[in-house]
Amino acid sequence: MDPFHRLRAAQGEVLPVAEYQEEFDRVYEASRDTVWKLERAQEFYEPDVESWRAMMDGDWDRSMALLEKWRPPLQELYANRSEFRRLRIVETPITPYLQWEINGLAGRVAAGEGVKVLPADAVRVHEQAAPLPELVIFSRSFCYEVLYDEVGGHTGARRVTDPEVVGPCLDALVDLYDQAEELTGYHEREVVPLPPPAISAEMRAAYPDYS
Repeated sequence: MDPFHRLRAAQGEVLPVAEYQEEFDRVYEASRDTVWKLERAQEFYEPDVESWRAMMDGDWDRSMALLEKWRPPLQELYANRSEFRRLRIVETPITPYLQWEINGLAGRVAAGEGVKVLPADAVRVHEQAAPLPELVIFSRSFCYEVLYDEVGGHTGARRVTDPEVVGPCLDALVDLYDQAEELTGYHEREVVPLPPPAISAEMRAAYPDYS
C-alpha cells in the first residue's frame, strides 16, 4: 500500500485547532530531529493572517509588505529550533493563494527554512486513491496530519505515532524532497514576473467572511 494512503487510513488522535497549536509548539521546541512539512492543497482559507486578508481585499502591495514583517521573528525562531524542511506541491496555472504563499515562502527561505517545490505530476503515483495529505513529521514515529474543511479552513490535526506507518511515509517524503527544486529559483522564474492576482467577487464569495 502507498505509504501516504496508509497513513491516511491509520489510527490517530484528532486534536482541535487550539490543542494542536499548543502541542505543536511544545513538540517543535523539544525536537532535535529535522522537521518535515508536506503541503499539497492549492487553496487555503487563512482569515487570521493579515497579509492573506490584504491579498483577498485586492491590496497586493500591503499584503507583500506584511509578509516582510514575518522575517525577523522567523529568523529568531529558526536560529533556535531544529532544521525545518518543507515540500510544496505546485500546480499550474498558479492559484492566487499559491502566488501569495510562495512569496511568503521566499521570506521563510531567507529566514532559514529549507523549502523546495515539486510539480503535481511528480506525485500522481501517490494519488491514485486521494490527494496527498497535509503533513508535519517530527520523527519516524511521530507526525501530524493537518486537517482542513471544504474551503481550506484549518480544523485541527490527527496525531499518528505508529512507526510502521510514519517511518515509510517519512522515507517517501524525503525521496520526493530530493527530487524537488529549490524554492528560490522557482520563485524568481515563475512567481516574481506575475502581475498581482485578480481577486474576483466570486472568489471572495467562496469564503464566509467575503460573502
